[in-house]
Amino acid sequence: MRTKRFLAAAAAALIASTGLVACSSETESSSSSKGDGDNVTVKIGTTDADLKAWSVFADEAEKNGIHLDIVRFSEYPQVNPAQSEGQIEISKFQTINYQAQYNATSGKDLRIIGSGEINVLGLFWKDHTSLDGIDGQEVAIPNDPSNQGRAINVLVQAGLLKLRDGAPKLTPTPADVDKNASKVKVVAVDASQTPNAYNEGRPAIINNNWLQRAGIDPASSVAADDPNSELAEPYINVFTVSGDDLDNPTYEKLVDIWQSPEVTEALNEDSNGTAVQVQRSKEDLNKILDNLVEEYK
Repeated sequence: MRTKRFLAAAAAALIASTGLVACSSETESSSSSKGDGDNVTVKIGTTDADLKAWSVFADEAEKNGIHLDIVRFSEYPQVNPAQSEGQIEISKFQTINYQAQYNATSGKDLRIIGSGEINVLGLFWKDHTSLDGIDGQEVAIPNDPSNQGRAINVLVQAGLLKLRDGAPKLTPTPADVDKNASKVKVVAVDASQTPNAYNEGRPAIINNNWLQRAGIDPASSVAADDPNSELAEPYINVFTVSGDDLDNPTYEKLVDIWQSPEVTEALNEDSNGTAVQVQRSKEDLNKILDNLVEEYK
């Protein structure tokens, strides 16, 4: 399958990255899940520890008798291997889609214990407030595997693209677009170049990180995906654990704390209002995960 070539390369990158794990803990504690009176310590990994939401999350967890030993990772590919090797107990950094790619390429079976937020992905077109006049335009989309399929589906939801019969529903590529039935063309570029396309006057799908760096108002999008749509499900951010910990009540409590009003408010501030909390059962989340793993194999 066409995905296997990408996945083979991704697997090699993951293997290489495991020898280069660069992480640090916010505490001196080297012991994991040890109680201190009525408190328990949980070693949790993330790439987002500097965000306000994580500071509020740690404070709220402490109020509930859970001390977070936050392990900071500098790159995404470092986290799942560290979890598989038992260096951390739980993580919160990735989407279901990213976890599915890891499971499929590594042969591991990390599981999802709860959901967090989904960051809405938008279509931006400088000096335009609607899709009027977009027919025939070339739309720049990110070319990385984590965002490309989702960007195409944003355009599908907006009625601008049609996919060929038999195309993968959740992970389409530009080759899956039915050009004759579509209103726009897509040009896949590095995600860092999507703001440049926007500034040149071309419509572009731009993810939140690059929106913030380019100073583009997230509210100015002319279209966006629906966080409640089936097509958006792979992009729900999740809490990941080993299979043995899928029913751990302390970790389930952390999911509840992340969904609290205090953390949600901080999350909205961090994301400029583009983050939407999603509450889905772990059964539903793991079903989405397993379906994606099969698609990536």
